[in-house]
Amino acid sequence: MQTPRKIAIVGSGLVGSLLAIYLRKAGHQVHIYDRSPDIRKINFSGRSINLAMSNRGWKALDGVGVGDAVRAIAIPMGKRAIHLVDKLNFQNYGQEGESIYSISRGLLNRKMIDLAEDAGAEFFFEQKIWDVTLDEATLHIGETERGAWEEKKYDMVFGADGAFSRIRHRMQRQSMFDYSQEFLPIGYKELNIPANADGSHKLDKNSFHIWPRGAYMLIALPNLDGSFTCTLFMPFEGENSFDLLQERKEVEVFFEKNFPDSIDVIPKLAEDFFKNPTSTLVTMKCFPWTFEDKIALIGDACHAIVPFYGQGMNAGFEDITILNEMMGKYGDDWKMIFSEYQKSRKPNADAIAELSYRNFLEMSSKTADDRFLLQKKIEKAFSDKYPEKWIPLYSRVTFSDRPYAEALAIGDFQDAIMKQILALENIENKWDSKEVEDKILELLQ
Repeated sequence: MQTPRKIAIVGSGLVGSLLAIYLRKAGHQVHIYDRSPDIRKINFSGRSINLAMSNRGWKALDGVGVGDAVRAIAIPMGKRAIHLVDKLNFQNYGQEGESIYSISRGLLNRKMIDLAEDAGAEFFFEQKIWDVTLDEATLHIGETERGAWEEKKYDMVFGADGAFSRIRHRMQRQSMFDYSQEFLPIGYKELNIPANADGSHKLDKNSFHIWPRGAYMLIALPNLDGSFTCTLFMPFEGENSFDLLQERKEVEVFFEKNFPDSIDVIPKLAEDFFKNPTSTLVTMKCFPWTFEDKIALIGDACHAIVPFYGQGMNAGFEDITILNEMMGKYGDDWKMIFSEYQKSRKPNADAIAELSYRNFLEMSSKTADDRFLLQKKIEKAFSDKYPEKWIPLYSRVTFSDRPYAEALAIGDFQDAIMKQILALENIENKWDSKEVEDKILELLQ
């Protein structure tokens, strides 16, 4: 237990709620502010991508004893189901028994708020934070940005308020604050595959479904009620873009041509397409993440990434794991806790941002490429035989808690080896031979 502090968290999302549980367990008073209404009292749909919980996320949840409560609302996915135009392929994610877990964002957010309240955190919804006095950890709250503000003084403030954080916005006005954001020219739109009449799933429920089509793709993740949350990723403009799908008939023809096996399972295709918004995808980086021993950013507020590795939530939860380790190590020295937290996390946040961008290329194009699938078969066969010598990149990111930066560096080294292996003559027919195995061992030296 630390000396109790009065702490404010801005943002009642997944990271803010989990952070509140950790801080309460450490003995602190915790108030959570959010400008939105209580998500437990409103319908949540229309601009979501289902979450994919993996090892880093489970470690953070289990570290404070709430993992089992979340497992109850999660569905394991042990493989990709790759829907080509004329066939269906399956690709296992990891070793036998290794899965990522599909969870509805809305369902999880409601659960996390309940768990944080159970831990003793207090929530204040529909409270608009317009500014923060950094050196005094004072929040300025009001109905409008130019109206009267109420001041709330705390010992420290955490900004867990997402990619467009108001807390970070204030920190950006300091000198020597680095900030960048980059929007992809690709947007996304939520669609829905409803359950069968008996409540069962229309597609295999233990697979991450993907329709890779190069510059665009469709994905589908299972929900507990038998439905799937689908997400269409496409360029905003140009060939095969949202810009060209303005009429109902255009949408229907596009799906019939490019996603023919999705037509029968998305009955309200055009209705959902025009009802749900087209959302943007942004990578945001900044530094520093902290100010003295008063202010700290966490989760998307300091490292928003695109969703193509399924690691946004997992990375945010891992921030909390590392912060908690620093709290255990440095006690009441919050200046040191914050300094070591950002020093540890910044390189790894940058690494997962790069990996996430690269994984869009893998998911949208390479999963439909026979050479890529052959590479994955070779890697898996070698890894099965020499697990101490070769852990595939995806497994390093998803099924371990080793640093993201390490995974990126080793992944690049392994990819260079695989380029040489795939260049071997007649590799398609001898991929599982002793010759190929020996060559990989040689290149690993």
